[in-house]
Amino acid sequence: MKVVLLHGADASEPPEDPVLGQIEDTLRGLGHETTRVPVAGDVQAVFQALVAAAPAIVFNLAESFDGKSALESNVAALLNLIGLRYTGSSPAGLLMAGDKSLTKQVLSFQKILTPQFASVFRGALDHVGDLTFPLIVKPPQEDASLGITSKSVVRDIKELFGTMDSLQREFQSPILIEEFVDGREYYVGVLGNVNPQALPVIELDFSAFPADRPKVASYEAKWGDGGTGGDGETGAEFAGTKSIFPTDLDPALGKRMQEVAVSAFNALRLRDYGRVDLRVTPDERIYVLEVNPNCYLEQTGEFARAAAASGLAHGQLVARILELAQARYSR
Repeated sequence: MKVVLLHGADASEPPEDPVLGQIEDTLRGLGHETTRVPVAGDVQAVFQALVAAAPAIVFNLAESFDGKSALESNVAALLNLIGLRYTGSSPAGLLMAGDKSLTKQVLSFQKILTPQFASVFRGALDHVGDLTFPLIVKPPQEDASLGITSKSVVRDIKELFGTMDSLQREFQSPILIEEFVDGREYYVGVLGNVNPQALPVIELDFSAFPADRPKVASYEAKWGDGGTGGDGETGAEFAGTKSIFPTDLDPALGKRMQEVAVSAFNALRLRDYGRVDLRVTPDERIYVLEVNPNCYLEQTGEFARAAAASGLAHGQLVARILELAQARYSR
């Protein structure tokens, strides 16, 4: 079977995302023919490359178009227009999950707990809840914690206005303001369609995090900045976080988190696979922070590690995602 690997950058230019090679090797090992198509630059060129490839299915790894993560849903829409089959969520699911403000409105309607929030653009309120400080301020249509730093957590009006102004200047987009939930942070992967299943719970461990900074999964904490931060401390947030399988998690609480994750996945009408980020307060209230469709599949990443803990090695996980997508189109 011919499979196109649709990805978000030109893989001919280093550094190449390792997940691309990992999935390509797996698919070839399963006997499939693979072709890579980057979604960057001219839309017409992407269209022509996809049509010329004439794949049986597209493995959609594109989390942006031409580096713009807010356009992720448009990539799936293009696949729909061409009439190609593909893995992962539909344009509607990607659009709802890709806009954090919209995500939170959908979750709230479904009675799924999420922090109180407001969305603001150039002084106009799109939505406002009953907010109390401290708050966290972030762009609602960026992924991978882009735009989130330790300074995103604000404790008074002066800090709030200053951070809002800075983000609006940088991203030229609405700003999401939400209550900062103090608690432990967890990731729960979800796999499946008709009866999606939650994977084992992974915790983002902040035990070695700098004591003077709010415990948030900032861009630096997730990816590192490759150098010295603005405060002169090199990679302190990245070095201070690690993803672990918690050993002190009450099984009943873990099961509740998995149920919340599946509910959020279904509420946003996601497909095949995704990851739900949660915060749990000391009194065990479970808040959904973010829902990530088509989440990162690198074999040392949280989703793949959780799948491995459930009995699915990385190659089996890739094969399962492809199988789930094929099954959707066979009905």
